[in-house]
Amino acid sequence: MKFSRQKRDTSEINLTPLIDVVFLLLIFFMVSTTFSKEARIVIDLPESGTDQSQRAEEEIEISITKKGSMAVNQKIVLNLKLETLVVAINKVSDEDNTLPLIITADAETPHQFVVMAMDAAAQLGFARLKISTKNVTP
Repeated sequence: MKFSRQKRDTSEINLTPLIDVVFLLLIFFMVSTTFSKEARIVIDLPESGTDQSQRAEEEIEISITKKGSMAVNQKIVLNLKLETLVVAINKVSDEDNTLPLIITADAETPHQFVVMAMDAAAQLGFARLKISTKNVTP
């Protein structure tokens, strides 16, 4: 007796569900990604013939530690009141508010103390304010 064997269908992977999942992931990432176009201003700065390291004029430096203690030109300010800081800056500057004023603060200094130094400079009419940073090269 001879039995006929049934032919088996060859196994195939159905790609339709896989394509659906990939398409849904593509839509998800397209919707959830934000595309922001940052405005960049290109400025051609003038060149200077003088050396940057040479200081032609006097500067006032306000140093702030991470605990909040302040010094004006290496002279410690006794208390942390705005009025005391204003008097100390005014004394060092000899009431000349055209001098450049540099604020040097520790990286962990609370924002309050830096704003207080900027406020003291604004009350005295200083227009040339700089905040010093550390140059980090990659």
